[in-house]
Amino acid sequence: MADAFGSITWWGFSPALDLQDTDLISALKELRLDKDDGPEELRILLVGSGDMRHLLTTMARSYRHRKRKLHFYIIENNLELYARDMLFMAIALETQKRMGLQEKTELFLELFGNVLVRKQSCEYLEKMSTEFIKMVTDFDYLEKKLPIFDLSQLKYKERDFLESIFKFWRLPDIKYFDAEKVWDLRLRQLMGNRYDNRLNIFDWDLNMKLVYRDADIINSHEYRRWRNKGIAFDLREGSYDIPNRTLASGMVFKHEGERHHRRGYWGDLLVSPYVALGIECEDKSAFKKANNIYQHTSQHIAEYNVLSMFHEIATQTKYEKPQPKEEKSDSKDAKDAGPTITEVTEETEEELKKDEETVEETLKKLEEEAAADADKQARKQQGIPEVSTLDQEFESMTVDGVKVTFLPISSLTDIAKKSKYQKLFHVVYFANSLVHLLKENITPIFADHATLILESARYMLELKLEQVAEFGKTVTALAAEASCEPVGANDFEKSKFFKFSYNNKSS
Repeated sequence: MADAFGSITWWGFSPALDLQDTDLISALKELRLDKDDGPEELRILLVGSGDMRHLLTTMARSYRHRKRKLHFYIIENNLELYARDMLFMAIALETQKRMGLQEKTELFLELFGNVLVRKQSCEYLEKMSTEFIKMVTDFDYLEKKLPIFDLSQLKYKERDFLESIFKFWRLPDIKYFDAEKVWDLRLRQLMGNRYDNRLNIFDWDLNMKLVYRDADIINSHEYRRWRNKGIAFDLREGSYDIPNRTLASGMVFKHEGERHHRRGYWGDLLVSPYVALGIECEDKSAFKKANNIYQHTSQHIAEYNVLSMFHEIATQTKYEKPQPKEEKSDSKDAKDAGPTITEVTEETEEELKKDEETVEETLKKLEEEAAADADKQARKQQGIPEVSTLDQEFESMTVDGVKVTFLPISSLTDIAKKSKYQKLFHVVYFANSLVHLLKENITPIFADHATLILESARYMLELKLEQVAEFGKTVTALAAEASCEPVGANDFEKSKFFKFSYNNKSS
């Protein structure tokens, strides 16, 4: 049976990184990213990251750095993760005419971290699954609909398996994946005779482990809800009662000498999706406290992070949170001072013209909305079924200079032997679950000056802090054997990532 962390990494065990941010990752300075002689295309290899958080964050913030092409290569050990990557990228690149920013954010978080979702989310998943089937079986269709992806490096059997995953996502019958049941079975298996005291155990894990690992923004109510029912994000009122089939995967068990295949939920039951998206934020006001209690929860942080990320992808500008309007006269003196004289200035012709254009645009918009409402009412009276915006043909936003290539699963040692991957990658990222693959025999794929980033075990809650520190020392030794030198001082207990630089001395 799988342990509390599971056998498949549905989400990462560390916050999202902008992999071009030299202030955040000092090891990147060796690559001279902000200099004229830096690489024109930055090639990034993600090994076992589990989700799209690093990729989407880097893509969203690319306009903040010197303009260059970004090419991401992804290696996972489960094809279900590639399927989810395609889904979340499709949501991120939904156009405004099909889906608004807030709706995209809620849909993304719901499918990302909930084993049970609303009917609307399930309908979206089923419709997009049909699109994905066409994409993986017809590369011309993929190039037309979601050209950011390159699936040509996958083996034929892997593409066939991807197709079968998308077909499974379309199955509406709960008997194929009873999420509520399989979640509870995993909990019972994990806790044994402690199951009846599980709420107390959840509180202990939060307050005695997560809180002391820089995750005290996670609210006890939301953490208990996720641990108990598998629902991390409930941003909308409604019934969360339909299984999220993107979180289903297969596992093979041996019983009495025979192998048995079981579909179920084999992911994380302990850390939560909040660590990946909901414990760090650029907006520091999100961490305000009143009476020593956070005014926001991890769900609010995750919502802000995803919404701002989608905004930046669409507009190439930083997201500014709407501020509440403040009254002009704040002070008591101003109120008691009686009437005041305000200088009146004449508007220029340009300003008047601008105002007139704004009024005309508003009137035109109101007329269009009124016409749409009238048309909707007429269709309703005639008994014509209402057409959803999602019934419109799927089109993705255009993203220039970004490519995502899926490499065959568990293929790291294989690509190191192929000439086309020699000295290819400027940035290489390893999740803690696959860092054991970091060996000297894979260094031929590193560019002459490369940055290596290793995820720490800080949020692997079953490990004591001494074991977390020991893990840090072990992976640092692995990096040294691969001729990588640490950049800056690493705190083996507290660091979320370990950064290294690789310099090919033979070049």
